[in-house]
Amino acid sequence: MAGATSNVDPGLLPGGPRRWPFAVLVVAAVVLTGACSRGGGQPSGRRVSLSSCRVEGIEYQTLCGTYEVFEDRVAKQGRKVPLHVVVVPALAATAEPDPLVMLAGGPGQAATQAKVLKMVERLHRNRDVVLVDQRGTGESRPLKCDPDPPGAGLAAKFDDAYREQDYKKCLAGYDADPRLYTTPIAMDDLDEVREALGYEKLDLWGISYGTRAALVYMRQHPEHVRTVVLDGVAPMGLYLPLYMPRDGQRALDLLFEHCEKDPNCAKAFPDLKSRVQAMIERMEQTPVKVMVQHPLTGAPEEILLSRDVFLQMLFGQLYMPEIAMLTPLMLDRATKGDWSPFVALSEGVSGGMSSTISRGMFFSIVCAEDAPFITDEAIEREAKGTWFGPRMVRNMLEPCKVWPRGTVPEGYRDPVVSAAPTLILSGELDPVTPPSWGEEAKKTLSHSMHVVVPGVGHNTMVLGCVQALMADFVTRGTVEGLKSACGSDLTRPPFFTSFAGPVP
Repeated sequence: MAGATSNVDPGLLPGGPRRWPFAVLVVAAVVLTGACSRGGGQPSGRRVSLSSCRVEGIEYQTLCGTYEVFEDRVAKQGRKVPLHVVVVPALAATAEPDPLVMLAGGPGQAATQAKVLKMVERLHRNRDVVLVDQRGTGESRPLKCDPDPPGAGLAAKFDDAYREQDYKKCLAGYDADPRLYTTPIAMDDLDEVREALGYEKLDLWGISYGTRAALVYMRQHPEHVRTVVLDGVAPMGLYLPLYMPRDGQRALDLLFEHCEKDPNCAKAFPDLKSRVQAMIERMEQTPVKVMVQHPLTGAPEEILLSRDVFLQMLFGQLYMPEIAMLTPLMLDRATKGDWSPFVALSEGVSGGMSSTISRGMFFSIVCAEDAPFITDEAIEREAKGTWFGPRMVRNMLEPCKVWPRGTVPEGYRDPVVSAAPTLILSGELDPVTPPSWGEEAKKTLSHSMHVVVPGVGHNTMVLGCVQALMADFVTRGTVEGLKSACGSDLTRPPFFTSFAGPVP
């Protein structure tokens, strides 16, 4: 599952096995008992040693520590995983007993790197905020796997060739068993951390893939859930990346439709959709050789741009309307042979991702929890009639041919049934978790409310009204009496018709 949204979540990642278009310490020698006199003091029974620290993106008093869990939770022996734990104490003198726990996206993003605190300031006043890097991410034994060497040029970054040896090399370098880095195991980790921190109940906030993690925690540890916020929900029926061609095409069609209905966009870019489609058909026969300047170094580079890579990069631009407002202009230029703007925008979208995502953890999740449930028949069915096509799905799943596959419990992909108070948030323009998935999740969450926010893409928490709604919900502890209207007057940001910006 990435302006402000990209700092929250790169989202459920699109693209092939090598392409990841869109789309976070100085420790004082003070132990918890001396550092946490605010926020009502430490919860009783806390068994984690936390020290004052500094975390990028957090300006408040922050406590950091490590809590070890067995990598093999069943055997309870052998190698351990040091989980990186961050607690941001509540600002009030007396805190509510249940903290807000953020579950990050990806899969593969670390909670401590998401830079989300400003979005929950209302809740932070009276509640601790807890960030735990899920096993395989951040500082919790990250399963890094980047086929592109540091400093690789554009040609490497726009190359979608699958090279099996790259993934075998990653696997050979791990001091870890990738089969043991699945969501159910990670959620048992989280519950152990909860107990060690001395909290009885949690307020869960899941973003993108983090919504799957939240749902799994709800099922495995229902007695410790107070409220749940699911932003960009990926219910158990959403198999990654099966539905991406279908849902991405919906978002792309909306972009073209909105451009056609906007007099300025329609005038500036006539017949844009048909021109782009004709270009894609040509690229299917012959990839385009493109000479561009590297957007950061200015050095001229030649790249070979295939149809698949072009569409993967285009998919990534749809995550945020603030980026997609440039897309018609970029596409218009590309159809006229000027690829520099499109390449620069695509590199900007995908470049910020690589440092925050543990791709090995992504494959440990997807190859165990999704790939076994995806059939060739389903791939063809869900990609039928889309520009992205079945190759998008098959390309993403190629590393699963060699990636060690963990197991999941029987019935794991069944819908999660829960009466826990749940606020479901969907962006109208989301290309990967559109509102239909929010409706799907709502069917078995009996005490839930689904809010669709117009004019917004993947993840809605960048909006002040959504932040206020979430704060009101968590404070109340129920959806009863909650005012669901949020951003009813919002629309997609106006399209750029030139590099000077939208028409005034």
